[in-house]
Amino acid sequence: MDFQFIQQYIPMYVEAARLTLTIGALGIVLATVVGILCSAVEYYRIPVLRHIVSVYVELSRNTPLLVQLFFLYFGLPKIGIRWSAELCGIVGLAFLGGSYMTEAFRSGLETVEPIQKESALSLGMTPVQTMWSVILPQAMAVSVPSLVANVIFLLKETSVFSGIALADLMYVAKDLIGLYYKTPEALSMLVIAYLIILLPISILGTVLERRLRYAGFGH
Repeated sequence: MDFQFIQQYIPMYVEAARLTLTIGALGIVLATVVGILCSAVEYYRIPVLRHIVSVYVELSRNTPLLVQLFFLYFGLPKIGIRWSAELCGIVGLAFLGGSYMTEAFRSGLETVEPIQKESALSLGMTPVQTMWSVILPQAMAVSVPSLVANVIFLLKETSVFSGIALADLMYVAKDLIGLYYKTPEALSMLVIAYLIILLPISILGTVLERRLRYAGFGH
């Protein structure tokens, strides 16, 4: 193991990790928004829209992220729609993640007793107020394990961004292997980088889940 090589190229991994986290965070935020909206459409059984959501979920969950990125980055420019690699990564991650977040929120919404919605409406709250203030907080508490798992899954999926020439962690590792044939060193730094990013999220999710359980949410 060439530790001098590792020390020399750590800054490249730090920069790649920053890019990975930035695009990953933006994509996950958008995916969460998409998930909330789509799960609300399914919860309220809105005609037409719920069928569109079902098609979207099936399409997104059953196609690989790399294929979706290729379609956005290489396919759409053929009809005049051009994306930067960064925007393509964000949109692709949001498109994939939105379907997983939809399922996570939907399962959480289904645990909320209908009487709570009826009680809120009878008190004069609008459907939007009922969803935002009464139903969604409880659904979020129940959905925490699934949401954390989805966040970790989506951050790991950023490893395919190198396919559209984004200088993410995987791109840097492959580049160093191709240039210097330092495979053990490059891959070791790659594994450690992902552990540094993902392990705190996993621990935080476990702590949050326990606190919500002890607080009485999700029962």
